[in-house]
Amino acid sequence: MGYGRGFSRWRASAGEHWPAFTKHGFVRGLGDGTLPREAFLRYLVQDYIFLIHFSRAWALAVTKADTVGEMRLAAGTVDALINGEIAMHIKTCAEAGLSEDDLFTTPEHPQNIAYTRYVLDAGHSGDFVDLLAALAPCVMGYGEIGLALKQEASSDTYGDWIATYSGAEYQNTCIAVGQLIDGAIARRLGDDPTQNPRWQALTRRFVTATRLEVGFWDMGLSG
Repeated sequence: MGYGRGFSRWRASAGEHWPAFTKHGFVRGLGDGTLPREAFLRYLVQDYIFLIHFSRAWALAVTKADTVGEMRLAAGTVDALINGEIAMHIKTCAEAGLSEDDLFTTPEHPQNIAYTRYVLDAGHSGDFVDLLAALAPCVMGYGEIGLALKQEASSDTYGDWIATYSGAEYQNTCIAVGQLIDGAIARRLGDDPTQNPRWQALTRRFVTATRLEVGFWDMGLSG
């Protein structure tokens, strides 16, 4: 993966939880077109709410940043989420008769609450790198899933979704966030971060967020 060294280390440390996320039954259903449309729409509605909170977390990253460069990238990610990624959700749900008002006022599923508040708590209680460790599984995981499905998908039923996350714009975001993570780690933990006492705690944050991603897919399938 070309998403940076810090992410690669965290990804490896996640062990079986990472493929449980990136190769989940929900993901396979996106690729072969067998995912029921109602499950996809249920997921999209909850993911719209998720992205609202995710945007707030990236906005929090602006206040946690130590450099103007970190601030710029975090602020740019907020813009990409609010004005870019969310647009696909609004468009697809509008075709199913759901307005953005409907999406915004839908009650949050417990798995959604658990995941989004975990990420926000990581930022409020920790520093910039704590927040990045909690944010990274979603950002990079969707990039990895998008590329894999672009190569392996046997159906174009969910082609718009696959195109969004495999496309150059999203992939460039993943690369930029990977560089942000590497720079932030080096700045705060030094050249050999794995020897820093904080490393294991940061890794646990990443793994926990990955497990919560698995729960989010479960929610999409089961309701």
